[in-house]
Amino acid sequence: MSRKGKLDIVLENVVIENVAAEGKAIAHVRLDSDEPDGEGRVLFVEFAVPGDVVDVRVTRKKKSFLEGRIIRIKKPSKDRLEPFCSHFGICGGCRWQPLPYEIQLRAKQRQVYDQLTRIGHLQVPQFEPIIGSKKTIGYRNKLEYSASNKRWILDSENPEALSEKEMQGLGFHVGKFFDKVLDIDHCYLQEEPSNELRLFIKDYAIRNDLTFYDIRRNCGLLRNMFVRTACDGQAMLTICFGEDSPAIKPMLDAIRQRFPDLTSLYYVINTKGNDSISDQECILHSGAPALYERMEGLRFRIGPKSFYQTNTAQALQLYAKARDFAGLDGSQTVYDLYTGTGTIAQFVSGAAKKVVGIEYVPEAIEDARANAAANGITNCEFFAGDMKDVLTDGFIRTHGRPDVMIVDPPRAGMHPDVVATILRALPSRIVYVSCNPASQARDISLMADKYRITAVQPVDMFPHTQHVENICKLELC
Repeated sequence: MSRKGKLDIVLENVVIENVAAEGKAIAHVRLDSDEPDGEGRVLFVEFAVPGDVVDVRVTRKKKSFLEGRIIRIKKPSKDRLEPFCSHFGICGGCRWQPLPYEIQLRAKQRQVYDQLTRIGHLQVPQFEPIIGSKKTIGYRNKLEYSASNKRWILDSENPEALSEKEMQGLGFHVGKFFDKVLDIDHCYLQEEPSNELRLFIKDYAIRNDLTFYDIRRNCGLLRNMFVRTACDGQAMLTICFGEDSPAIKPMLDAIRQRFPDLTSLYYVINTKGNDSISDQECILHSGAPALYERMEGLRFRIGPKSFYQTNTAQALQLYAKARDFAGLDGSQTVYDLYTGTGTIAQFVSGAAKKVVGIEYVPEAIEDARANAAANGITNCEFFAGDMKDVLTDGFIRTHGRPDVMIVDPPRAGMHPDVVATILRALPSRIVYVSCNPASQARDISLMADKYRITAVQPVDMFPHTQHVENICKLELC
């Protein structure tokens, strides 16, 4: 170890021990000031693999832990893989590329266990083995790309030698830098035409002197874009502009001419301070108003604002397991909270007496109703609004007390008012689907006096990332 200043600390020959939270790896190290007893301080390191021997520069120093980045790999782990993407290490996604997929799955299963037991202090049964994804690249059906007039500058580049046009980029935000976008050559997360669309749009904008978005000043024409794809090759592009302009129509016409097979082409004029389009009008330039995806004979309509699980193949596994955990026999009233486009609601409808779905986004509820009608499902009702405002005691009196509740909230989990209403309704069984086991553990702990966990099923929706989906079955004590 050598020191040159307050945080100029280099730790040599650090042995990486395991995979830790937030996609980092973990080791234990000693500083000169540490007491001689004990195993030393915890060190979190990005992009490391268990078994690596590395030199690490400390980037953050706290009383109980350190954070650092690798400056040299002295001896690579026998398990270390060569990253397949040229943007690895700068782009914020796919951080686990050097980890074999089997190690990724074990780490995710352990993450779920740790968060339920350590955060929620919950008693858990033996887990079902995590369900891995058959596809580990090209598995996403939706991607968002952001434009910037001040893209991320690579170490190999001289910023003073770059022109204004060379400073423009279209890609992904970089780590913790909200105002920096990494220009992407090729992304492996989504099948074509995702990359082809992005590269064409960037080239067209540069050739035609269109301005790229300046996030700090909230100005610029080309702002961001969403690409959706379906398993049968359908594709939807929603391109967002930061201001209205006569240049929009020629650009959309050029996109349609270059990609005549594009199923849907939408555009949005978004002048507000954030990129969300949930409160914006999506205007159809050309093509069909929606994509359609099929699962188990059911057809689902997907519009530009629809929530739909981003890994279609794994969504089928997820929904099938949720239905299994619900344990329906045709006599139950089921509430599907955060229903999105009604996918889970319709998956379970054949085994339920009645299904009530609630979702915040009105357009998603429109899709859910259209999906149910198209699928000939008559025992589902869908309602739009903020969950804590819609799911009230009065609503339950009107629509019937639920025998089973299926909840699939956003990453932040459920509002305390929603949890309180669930506890008053007291369904005999709750199936809690979560993309964030930490908030899931917190919510379940609030119900621990009334419910116990009887089954746990992790599902990997996002290979090469630390994210994991998890299903808990809760039953009344």
